[in-house]
Amino acid sequence: MPDNVQDDFQRVESRDCPMSSCAAPAGSPCRTGKGKVAVQYHTARFRLVPSLAKVLNVPIPAVRKPGTAWIELPRPAAGVEPAGHVRIGYARASTLRQSLDTQLDSLAKSGVTRIFSEKISTRATRRPELERAVTLARELRASGVAVTLVVHEHKRLGRGIDLATLAEELKAAGVGLEFLTGELQGSHDPSGVVFTVLAALSGMEREYIRDRTLEGHESARNRGKTIGGACVTDDAMLSMALHLRGQDLSLRDTAARLVITSGAKKGRHPSPATVMRMLRDHDQQTVT
Repeated sequence: MPDNVQDDFQRVESRDCPMSSCAAPAGSPCRTGKGKVAVQYHTARFRLVPSLAKVLNVPIPAVRKPGTAWIELPRPAAGVEPAGHVRIGYARASTLRQSLDTQLDSLAKSGVTRIFSEKISTRATRRPELERAVTLARELRASGVAVTLVVHEHKRLGRGIDLATLAEELKAAGVGLEFLTGELQGSHDPSGVVFTVLAALSGMEREYIRDRTLEGHESARNRGKTIGGACVTDDAMLSMALHLRGQDLSLRDTAARLVITSGAKKGRHPSPATVMRMLRDHDQQTVT
């Protein structure tokens, strides 16, 4: 086998596999859930080797007999190369229309090993890609390698209590945390007073903006002003929408049969969301 391939598998096997489903000790190849020698080393394991961090996969050589019954082999001699430091990136946008390009470019320039990204609100109960990033970080750290979770700005990760809680979890797992821009720019110790205060203030900022917005809306309503864009619904549209709902049409089909009769959108169809709000407001007024 070529020298570089031989070097690759020996470097990978100089470390335990951090995958809980495998947990192959140093010196042995990775194994499948059925107790067979795997065809390739698990990603979390070969990424512990700095020179292989960006490789898509590392095959297990024929000498290890992939597909045969797995057995533990002798551990390598002491003096293997150090595990190094892995930087894992996370990027997030709140809506599908927002671009991740700025965050991805920033993370790439910072030297991250792998980037997890998603378009989802911080208010979502679960953020799958963030969970995957944290899981990988924990597995790598458990294997002995130093790990840092890198984020463009703290708001991409969370705010207030949510941010502080996640940071504490990373701290407990021994995973570092770094923000590239914003008020919390730099590497942080989540147990530090400065980080705790700034994280709390970031949560208060959101609540402050929300409260001021609601106060402004209430003040405008008291002065007789309309909040939001110009109304595109009227009594005739509501009557037709109620008739179509009685025929069990979907919101999309109902909206396609309605026409706006005035304003800048005259002649166009209202959106399904507009029809839904119109019917909901009617139902609530009817109940009260």
